[in-house]
Amino acid sequence: MARVLTRRELGRALLARQWLLERTGATIEEAVTGLVGMQAQAPYAPYFGLWSRLRDFGTAGLADALTGRRLVRIALMRSTVHLVTAADYRALRPWAQPALDRELDTAFKKDLAGLDRAAVAEAGRALLGARHLTPKELGAALREQWPDREPRALATVVRNLVPLVQVPPRAVWGAGGTTRYATAAGWTGAEPDAGADAGRIVLRYLAAFGPASAADLQTWAGRTRLRPVLEELRPRLAVFRDEGGTELFDLPDAPRPGSDVRAPVRFLPEYENLLASHADRTRVISDENRKRIGTRNGMRAALLVDGQVAGAWKLHRDKAPATLEIDPFRPLTTTERADVEAEGHRLLHFAAPGITHDITW
Repeated sequence: MARVLTRRELGRALLARQWLLERTGATIEEAVTGLVGMQAQAPYAPYFGLWSRLRDFGTAGLADALTGRRLVRIALMRSTVHLVTAADYRALRPWAQPALDRELDTAFKKDLAGLDRAAVAEAGRALLGARHLTPKELGAALREQWPDREPRALATVVRNLVPLVQVPPRAVWGAGGTTRYATAAGWTGAEPDAGADAGRIVLRYLAAFGPASAADLQTWAGRTRLRPVLEELRPRLAVFRDEGGTELFDLPDAPRPGSDVRAPVRFLPEYENLLASHADRTRVISDENRKRIGTRNGMRAALLVDGQVAGAWKLHRDKAPATLEIDPFRPLTTTERADVEAEGHRLLHFAAPGITHDITW
């Protein structure tokens, strides 16, 4: 019989893989690679996600990697924007394509009925080969050729069929800037791989998010019918079960700390992949708190206490004092509250140096 892993053990394993039990000395690019990308719809979210994971992280390092084209922001898993290395864009884009196709077939089904999507994609590629365009500009230019179509739908066809990156100054700390697209091939100098190495990508997912079930893998990828990949890998994997009897797969030598290992307070950004990459997320967030953390369009920034989401947070740094607003979901002990405030002050010193700080509850 497969060994049963408790919910708490699964949580500690996930936190260990994510460098949230102890910060790592990895470089920015090593960390982004190890995490198989970071969700990045909110442009500054990866800065906070990396600060929570790296021992030596400064905003300039990530900004430099973006402007230097070593890291890119591109639609990948679940058709959501991810921060990945230029090398990983090539490997992960073919893997993510089914999720991008499905978005067109569902959210835009009516708008795209009878449309030659390939022709739209090629027209968009040509337009973006001439200059960088905002989604609105791209849609308007395409509508000149397809006047009976909705511009947003036309722009999304290009986004989902042609690998596009969001170019700086978007997501450069302190610079801001609207979303502007370039083709990923033009920006990085390399086309995506011809096809996805599914086995290798699944192994990377398990290294970052395991132990995990087939449903967990499919949730992370935004794809279905992935169990055959796990079955092919089964001889190379360790197999466990959770407390409900669900079969879980993992790398044999991956860290699986005991349930008694301390989990420090951590501040996670909006749209954090830690909270979006499993079908059963109770290892780090209760079903009740999952509803509290969700918003109409995404996910609030989350506070981890003892390895579980125990609240949400928001940073106000437009003027002094810079304020960290904390919304706890349960009463905190005196020790927990002190730990939250200590980590919160460190967050404020990182995000708003040189001005006065305050924490509100």
